[in-house]
Amino acid sequence: MLEDVLWIPAAVLGLAVGSFVNVVAYRVPLHRSVVSPASACPRCEHRLGWRDNIPVVSWLILRGRCRYCGAPISFRYPIVELATAALFAAAAIVIGAQWVLPAYMWFVGVTVALTLTDLDHKLIPNRILFPSAGGAVGLLGIGALIEGEVASLGRALLGATAYFATLLVVALIAKGGFGFGDVKLAWFLGLYAAYLGWGELLVAGFLPFAVGGVVSILLLATRIKGRKDAIPFGPYMVIGAYIALAAGRQITDWYIR
Repeated sequence: MLEDVLWIPAAVLGLAVGSFVNVVAYRVPLHRSVVSPASACPRCEHRLGWRDNIPVVSWLILRGRCRYCGAPISFRYPIVELATAALFAAAAIVIGAQWVLPAYMWFVGVTVALTLTDLDHKLIPNRILFPSAGGAVGLLGIGALIEGEVASLGRALLGATAYFATLLVVALIAKGGFGFGDVKLAWFLGLYAAYLGWGELLVAGFLPFAVGGVVSILLLATRIKGRKDAIPFGPYMVIGAYIALAAGRQITDWYIR
């Protein structure tokens, strides 16, 4: 019964996390604190009250404009909040009422933030990735110990290292085709994929190249991007990891058959 409704509080929590993710993705690349000062309008610098910070609702009530100066507020803010809520709900459905669910919610929040920074700045900040990796090991470790899945935690650490080493070799061979941020991101994504199984890890490692190749060809064919334009690879890695977590076992079973 709990699993049938777990996605509802997960989605509500995701809205709040999505609001914070917007702050992290904006401030961290600028080397600013994510907790101080309080949120303010970037144009008039008026500090925003609690009623201006309600995820999605405030944006709709204010019709996408600052209450004090009328400056437009990017449509991206409610989109990120809604997307994070949807991903939190999906995590609750896929993982279920397990003690590792908070770890996978942590995964969603971190990967959304890193995707935004990579798209905006072609950067995967260590200030986000390193503490997040420590938090991931801690949360997965607690869940694994409570559930008696220590072997899964060991597989996760081994799989994360394998994904990291594989992408490091690819990056060295490609000579600039990948940033080292992508290599470090592989460790974080591999940790979560391998916790569920080796098949999920293989799917998470293969799909970014397949998805990235198709999307890059489309971008070049439509002239949205040129041959000399850098295309961030991190978002493709995150998409591959999401698909692996949701359907990696089914994909590997299908391939084997």
